[in-house]
Amino acid sequence: MALFDFGFVAIGATIFICAIVARALHLGDVASVNVPVTALIVIGPGLSESTAIHRLGSTFIGAGVAIAFSYYSHPKTPLDRAREQINRVGRKAAQLLAEMSEGVAAGYKQKDAADWLTRGRLLVEEIPAIRAQSVEAKGYARWIRTGTRNAAEEIYVEGLAVEHTIVQVRAIARTLYDSILESGIPDSVKKDVAVALSAASYAVAAHIDNPEDIQDSPTSPSDDAREAGSHLSEVLIEDGDSVDQDQIVKGLSIVANIGVIADSLDHTSPTLTDVLTPEEPGSAKVFAVSPVDQTTSLMRRIKRLFRRK
Repeated sequence: MALFDFGFVAIGATIFICAIVARALHLGDVASVNVPVTALIVIGPGLSESTAIHRLGSTFIGAGVAIAFSYYSHPKTPLDRAREQINRVGRKAAQLLAEMSEGVAAGYKQKDAADWLTRGRLLVEEIPAIRAQSVEAKGYARWIRTGTRNAAEEIYVEGLAVEHTIVQVRAIARTLYDSILESGIPDSVKKDVAVALSAASYAVAAHIDNPEDIQDSPTSPSDDAREAGSHLSEVLIEDGDSVDQDQIVKGLSIVANIGVIADSLDHTSPTLTDVLTPEEPGSAKVFAVSPVDQTTSLMRRIKRLFRRK
C-alpha cells in the first residue's frame, strides 16, 4: 500500500489479491466478495500505517474469539451435522413406510392416507436443507486432509440417496391415497403390499442404524426389499383377471418405487453419480448469480463492444 500511496492502484491491488486468495482457498462466491470488502475496511486507503496495523491486530483478535465461540454454537463439524441430518430424515422416511405398511394390512381409511401424504410432502421439503448441508460439508473438506474429503464425498452421495428415497416414499403415499379414492387395494394383495412396504422400511432403517453389518453380509435388507417387491408384482399379475386394472397399475407403481429405494440405498443407481446435480438449492444461495459468472459476463460484453467499434 505504501508503494502506491494508498491510491487507486492500491485499492485495485487489494481487491485483486484478496479475491485471488479467496478463490484459491475455495471459500465460495460469498467470500470472494466479503474478503476484499473486509480488507478495504480494515486496511483500506486513507489510513495511517499505525492505524492500519492496529485495525489488523484487532481483526485477528476478533476472528480468534469468533472461532473459539463457534465451537459452542456449532459443536459439530459440517460433516457431522450433514450425517446427523441425513439420518434424522431417513428415520422419518422409514417410520412413515412402517406406518403405511401397518395401515395397509389393517385396512386404512382416506384420513390415514391423507396424513401419510402430508408427512411425505413435509419430508420432501427437507431436501433443500439436506443438500445445502451436504454442500457445506464438501466445502469444509476442500482444505482438510484427504480422508475428510473422501468422507465428505460419501456424505454427499448419502444425501442424494436419502433425497431419492424420500421422493419415492412421497410417491407411495400418493399412490395409496389415490387407491383409497377408488376401489382400494384388493384384499388378495393387501398382505403382499404390506410386506413389501415393511421390507422397504426395514431396509431404510438398517442402512442408517447398522451400515457395518450390511457391508459384511452376503445379502442386504435392500435385496429383501427387492425380493418382496418382485413377489408383489407376481401376485398382481397372477390376479390380473380378478383385480381392477387401475389397482394393478398402482401396485406395480409401488413395486417400482421400492426398487428405486433399494438401488438408492445400495448406491447402485447411476443417477447418484452419473447425473449432474445442482450443488446448492436456489433458496440457500446468497447470490442468485455467482459474482465470478457476473464478472465473466461483463468482460464478454466489454470485448464485444470494443469489437464493434
